[in-house]
Amino acid sequence: MTDTEELALAPVRARSRPARWWRGCTGSLAAGLVALAVLVLGAGLLCAFLDVPGPGAKPMVAHPVAAVLALLVQRLADRKNGPVAGVAGLVVLAIVATALWTFWWA
Repeated sequence: MTDTEELALAPVRARSRPARWWRGCTGSLAAGLVALAVLVLGAGLLCAFLDVPGPGAKPMVAHPVAAVLALLVQRLADRKNGPVAGVAGLVVLAIVATALWTFWWA
């Protein structure tokens, strides 16, 4: 048996309920940021098509960039266990909070 086969057959550590909740919460935030990026891009393109003022270039670039970063970090959180997954979730939370604070509340 090769090392890869042994790893595939190794039992998967069960995740605790709080860990599953945390991953679900941060995953939902990352998905929400993707939806927000799609809406901002759609609004910007519609405004450009109708020749009316829209969100501008900064939000149209920053929202998709933040969404991609959040998804990449969430992928890390989903694939790792322990403190690495927890910190990755905090990074997702920070990315979402920064995007919302910068473009929606400030």
